[in-house]
Amino acid sequence: MTGRAEPELELVRRATPLVAPCTVLALAIGAAAGGWGTGWSAAIGVAVVTVNFIASGVSMARAARISLLALAAVGMGGWVLRLGLIVGLMFFLNGFGWFSPLAFGLAVVPATLLLLGYEMRLLARGQELILTPAKVEESTQ
Repeated sequence: MTGRAEPELELVRRATPLVAPCTVLALAIGAAAGGWGTGWSAAIGVAVVTVNFIASGVSMARAARISLLALAAVGMGGWVLRLGLIVGLMFFLNGFGWFSPLAFGLAVVPATLLLLGYEMRLLARGQELILTPAKVEESTQ
């Protein structure tokens, strides 16, 4: 990290360790409920939520370095672009016999809500997401 306060990247850094256990849990629950195709559909749903969150955080952090106008454009335009990619991916995967759109959706919705809850909890704490130069030096060592 450079010496900038980038709370978006800090949110991404703190949330990504939870990805693997949540994806495995979605795979296991889906496989138990309806077979491996359902499990993989649920796991892909959780992975899509994660990739969306990471893309949002990284793009917002980069846009914040440029200007407020760039931040607003990336916030709105990026959301529309990522939503379109998710819908396109869902239509693409629907062509495979093993894919379950229901399992995908039933994994995406709770994963998104849990991620938003975690993000709100981190944001409610406030100051610990702002990295001062001393904290940046500690985290890079």
